[in-house]
Amino acid sequence: MSASPTTPTLRERLRSPEPVLAPGVYDALTALIAEQAGFEAVYLSGGAVAYTQFGRSDVGLTTAKEAADTLARITDRVRLPVIVDADTGFGNALNTQRTVRDFERAGAAMIQLEDQTFPKRCGHLDNKAVVPAAEMCGKLRAALDARHCADTLILARTDALAIEGLAAAMDRAEAYLACGVDAIFIEAVRTTDDMDAVCGRFAHRVPLLANMIEGGKTPVQSSDELGRRGFRIVIYPGGTARFAARQLQRYYASVKAHGGTREMQAEMFDFDGLNALIGTPELLARGKGYE
Repeated sequence: MSASPTTPTLRERLRSPEPVLAPGVYDALTALIAEQAGFEAVYLSGGAVAYTQFGRSDVGLTTAKEAADTLARITDRVRLPVIVDADTGFGNALNTQRTVRDFERAGAAMIQLEDQTFPKRCGHLDNKAVVPAAEMCGKLRAALDARHCADTLILARTDALAIEGLAAAMDRAEAYLACGVDAIFIEAVRTTDDMDAVCGRFAHRVPLLANMIEGGKTPVQSSDELGRRGFRIVIYPGGTARFAARQLQRYYASVKAHGGTREMQAEMFDFDGLNALIGTPELLARGKGYE
């Protein structure tokens, strides 16, 4: 969703030296709770869509429409900028153009495109493969041409580190930056020394994204630590789904064991509490104004 007159666009916010901390969301409710917590942006990953909409792994099973529909429901509910994972663009350069237009219409503030082959897989799984850098550059140029608004940012991600090594991944990032993209993301950097090497080469020229995956390949750090290294966007894309899944395991196990929810009620919203969170009284009052 576009920023309000008093809210900076994501492009404007990225001019600040402090990193943007964007937690992962997977639907309108999680985005609303993140907005109420005071975050400046949120991140919608392809993995989160796969986990929560289909109960499936992040191995390229979701479609562009399924991701765009999820995005549209989020941007209809919150005013936060949404950074959205568009995987590989869901095909070739022409498919990528359609994806960018669909995601832009759905309210994306930043659209992430990666150089994996299709179907892709989570960047922290093994046995990935990447397309030639020249092919990815064509897709990025197509994406930049497809957007209608300059404030719709294009983020280029490379997964080449696991296949070709850090030097080659940085060379790819250099080529993608030359295409004119707005931000760079080198996925699954393994060590803090390598993180510093990436920042040393790029941080003074373009916003860099750091992807924090609990149990993944990159050392997990706070946004303050990553900001001091030079990263300008920090995401925790799957943490929300992982936390919710763990807590729901506890909830369902308790209901099954005790035949009800009494033992869990202290950790839950009651009926009125949830309605207060989602704004039911305000919604009903607004509807009454049309009677």
